[in-house]
Amino acid sequence: MLLTNPRSFCTNSVISSVTETTWLDPQPTSVPPALHEAVGGHPLVAEMLARRGVLTAAQARAFLDSDAYLPASPYELPDLSRAVERIEIAVNRGERICVWGDFDVDGQTATAVLVEALRARGANVIYHIPNRRESHGIHRPVLERIIATGTRLLVTCDTGSTAHEAIAYAKTQDVDVIVTDHHDLPPEFPPAYALINPKRLPAHHPLHELPGVGTAYKLVEALYASGGQPSEAARALDLVALGVVADVATLTGDVRYLLQKGLEVLRHTERLGLQALFQCAELNPAGLTEDHIAFILAPRLNALGRLAEATIAVELFTTDDLTRARTIASETEGLNSQRQLLTKQVLDAALAQIARDSSLRESSVLVLTHPTWSAGVIGIVAGRLAERFGKPAVLISAPPGELARGSARSVPGCDIHAAIAAQAPLLHRFGGHPMAAGFSIEAERIPEFRAALARTIEAMTGGTLTRQPLQIDAYLSLSNLSLDLVAQLNRLAPFGPGNPPVCLATRNLRIINATTIGRTDEHRKLLVEDEAGTTQTVLWWQGADWPLPEGPFDLAYTARASDYQGQPELELEWLAAREAERPSVVVQGAAPAIEIIDYRRASEPEALLRQLLASEGIQVWAEGKVPHGVPGLSRDVLSAGETLVIWSVPPGPDELQAVIKRVSPQRVILFATNPGMDEPMTFLQRLAGLVRHSLRVREGQTSLSALAAATAQRETTVQAGLQWLAAKGQVRIIANTGHQVTLAAGDGQRSAEVEHWLHRVVALLEETAAYRAYFARADTPIL
Repeated sequence: MLLTNPRSFCTNSVISSVTETTWLDPQPTSVPPALHEAVGGHPLVAEMLARRGVLTAAQARAFLDSDAYLPASPYELPDLSRAVERIEIAVNRGERICVWGDFDVDGQTATAVLVEALRARGANVIYHIPNRRESHGIHRPVLERIIATGTRLLVTCDTGSTAHEAIAYAKTQDVDVIVTDHHDLPPEFPPAYALINPKRLPAHHPLHELPGVGTAYKLVEALYASGGQPSEAARALDLVALGVVADVATLTGDVRYLLQKGLEVLRHTERLGLQALFQCAELNPAGLTEDHIAFILAPRLNALGRLAEATIAVELFTTDDLTRARTIASETEGLNSQRQLLTKQVLDAALAQIARDSSLRESSVLVLTHPTWSAGVIGIVAGRLAERFGKPAVLISAPPGELARGSARSVPGCDIHAAIAAQAPLLHRFGGHPMAAGFSIEAERIPEFRAALARTIEAMTGGTLTRQPLQIDAYLSLSNLSLDLVAQLNRLAPFGPGNPPVCLATRNLRIINATTIGRTDEHRKLLVEDEAGTTQTVLWWQGADWPLPEGPFDLAYTARASDYQGQPELELEWLAAREAERPSVVVQGAAPAIEIIDYRRASEPEALLRQLLASEGIQVWAEGKVPHGVPGLSRDVLSAGETLVIWSVPPGPDELQAVIKRVSPQRVILFATNPGMDEPMTFLQRLAGLVRHSLRVREGQTSLSALAAATAQRETTVQAGLQWLAAKGQVRIIANTGHQVTLAAGDGQRSAEVEHWLHRVVALLEETAAYRAYFARADTPIL
């Protein structure tokens, strides 16, 4: 049995529909001598850097020391210069500017960053943050009222990329709109004066993963510079740090740099509101880390948006009145206590529903509803359930006489936003991203929605959700653990997506003592002992309801220093446990383990690939975009060999497994280049070109495997694409054996099936895009 920590980055749980989580032992890593020399300290630090694609001394310095990192210019963001010019005009003319934000911490901090900078530039500025009942986005009735007060320029933050209707209305009122946002872009952009969104940049760009507050900060950085005060922007970095961590942004490129700098500013913040918040939370800012933001500060600030008005947060961040700061901080503390109580009540009720109704447990998705659940905490509970049961969870608050509001959380391998989008005809509104989504729905349609969503997810996942394996970075005995080791490993911090914490493990432990702790006894504090008699304290967050190991077990954990009563102590945080391994018999002829070398986060992948090609016996699996001069092979021409380089992200797990089986490599080297073929029109145009070539050169003879390889897609997606082309009258499918396809020129007659097959293509491409995102970000994709 695996016993895991829902709070950790390496979460797992065991249910019948999910495969057992695999522990991946650390693989031998070649660390260049120059890297060892440059990094110094404990050798595990240099080894971890090498595993994460940091291979040169210069790269290591830039990773470990923010002063050695060269951040990207804000002007690399599309439309940023245009936005700065428009804001300068508004300031000079005295036009009223309204900053429109969002109610989560990313939106709160982004709003405060913009408002503070505009005030410093002498702007006439107001701000609006929707409440949870109003929901995310720009809503026309409220926008009409704001425009009626004299607003001539609207600047959004953490929202706006899909607000076509509201922005079009503002344009009819001669109000310009500058969008700063980081959410996924729609196929067609809204008619904004400027659209500043890092998703417009290539995926490898150092600004691509900026959250809402990071995007707003880059605009502010340019504004201060244009006003001759470039150093003033750094004052906002404490707020940037809060938003980056709270939004679980990927810590690569400039995002990591901004968090490093932001934590430094946050530890010495001059903001009275944050100082008051620290006091209420009994938090010493001198040793503040990303964990303190994630588990102490962010929940308190989110409580404002969940249970009250997030607008208060902007006042908390910007006030110069100490009394007011303390009042708001105290209110925030009270709301957080209320949030904790409501969360426990809803979680207990949800678990009771699941226990009573076996059909809920057997479904591919948990969909639970109740009329009295607080809409402000259902997202938290949905996340807990998704972690606990290993599948997507949707909680719906359905008060009588009102629109029901739902919140969904997912697990790797299932794009919950795409799944919910497929139910659009049943919904009033919806939005989100692959791992989280929200929606509103008429209460009477919930049963229909539950059944339809389950069918969609069943089709998307094939009925099985594969868990991310747990990558162990090092096995250590308890006697090898020390505060000095923790300090050395913390050189790699801040940790988060894109830079996970170092996962250590110790074998053959026994539990000596266990107690529950926390305001509602939701956590566990354990004392464990190893075979040598060394003991150590372990904290298991949200672990009170999980069974304890009964005999010897192996424990995976992170190590940290706690500050108990002013004295630093070594503390372990439970990630996962498994029964201790028993002596096993080696089966003669058993397949050897595959060595995995992970270069997915390498800063210069093409140069690294060319270095690898100097060795013999290497095959490069590459489809779609391939660097010039690289001998990339498609899946259907690979052959058995010792080393396989996976350059382009596979379209799905089946294709990956088929290639591994075909090549039977001893070593797999991972990159994560996106082939760039998951946009519907890009794929369909490419497929149409291949079809025309087949008709012209091969008399219409082709194969699904060849077309799939040439488009970097699954064969099922190619099948749907051919049906779409046939429905448009561009081609006729004469024969299709499931492998070989015979095509003929179409008659130009468009059939009624066009929309059906287009929707099918879009759905399949969204599944592939979700898998590619998982492959690129998972600790180690399952091979």
